[in-house]
Amino acid sequence: MSDVEGVKRLVEKHKALKKEIGKVIVGQDEVVDQILWSIYTGGHSLLIGVPGLAKTLMVNTIAQTLG
Repeated sequence: MSDVEGVKRLVEKHKALKKEIGKVIVGQDEVVDQILWSIYTGGHSLLIGVPGLAKTLMVNTIAQTLG
């Protein structure tokens, strides 16, 4: 597989993941993007916010989506 094909495949998978996550998490596209890129690069994320922003739901949803 060439680099271009690999990038295209990553973009397709990223869109599919976001679509599936978007069924549960609404209006947090930028945060979901940042979490996913952190996962893709093997990094870490620290989610900070006031109670009630569905941080736990977001993490659980992403975990379930990724399997």
